[in-house]
Amino acid sequence: MGIKILGTGSFVPQQRLTNDDFRRFVDTNDEWIRTRTGISERRMAGWEPVWYMGAKAAGQAIERAGISPEDIGLVITTTATPDFLTPSIACVIQNEVGAVNAAAFDMNAACSGFVYALDTARRFLETDDSLKYVLVTASEALSRFTNFNDRTTCILFGDGAAAAVIERSDKLFSSHIAADGSGAGYLCARNLRPAPEIAQEPEIEDSFPDAGDRKLYQDGKEVYKFATKALPLAFELAAQKCGITKEDIDWFIPHQANVRIIETAAKKLGAPMDKFIVTLDHYGNTSSASIPLALNEAINDGRVQRGQKLALIGFGAGLTYGGAILEY
Repeated sequence: MGIKILGTGSFVPQQRLTNDDFRRFVDTNDEWIRTRTGISERRMAGWEPVWYMGAKAAGQAIERAGISPEDIGLVITTTATPDFLTPSIACVIQNEVGAVNAAAFDMNAACSGFVYALDTARRFLETDDSLKYVLVTASEALSRFTNFNDRTTCILFGDGAAAAVIERSDKLFSSHIAADGSGAGYLCARNLRPAPEIAQEPEIEDSFPDAGDRKLYQDGKEVYKFATKALPLAFELAAQKCGITKEDIDWFIPHQANVRIIETAAKKLGAPMDKFIVTLDHYGNTSSASIPLALNEAINDGRVQRGQKLALIGFGAGLTYGGAILEY
């Protein structure tokens, strides 16, 4: 059984930060950022909550799908930056869009989240005949835990949301999701510590000594090494399951982290860069929202058309990676 994407949508914050804007925080400039990352600008959430961005993207996807939100049976929201520890962002979005009959939960697979969510949506649709539509929403505000004193990381990230309405189909779909937890400390941010009233001396060694309190830490060299292996591997493992080759793919839509990573992955796959959809120049790295933002933009501008074969490939903190091959 495969899936069909009925409709997509997106939302990005009003605030736009160019590379030169970062000179207010750190010692950098436009040329330094562009030549190392391919990024020229990104959107940053000022007043916009994560749930609000996700709900706006979801509403657009539902409208384009031409369905009633009451027919949605499941809402999955991917985010590493939820507004609340509880409730889930998915529950808030479920209420906002009127999906009153849907179950809802959040998923955190970092930047691989949208691929993980597509895989999960397909499994729910396969095992529950009563489930008609799944709403997948990716919404991120990485600016909320970016360290704006660290010029190597603060320039990379942006905020935004994108969504897709999914139904079961006989169309092509193949996916592979995986993780390598041995690299968890290479990209991390600490959340909660024990309250001072009950804190004790630790009896275990801290495995994440570099993780700041709600500030992102990244070992750029290790993440780059992982990413340049994970992107081609994610495609190859998904492709093996369905007998697809790189020549069969109309568009590769990778996680938008760094243009150098995408170029290296394309070279390892032996695929031309003109088959890769790249939007990081104006969005930056929006974590799990990056793949669906790129997908939605390419649908809107006519590059992605019905009947084409797409390869969505991602990697992220965890370390996670995943690939999904589908017919649009």
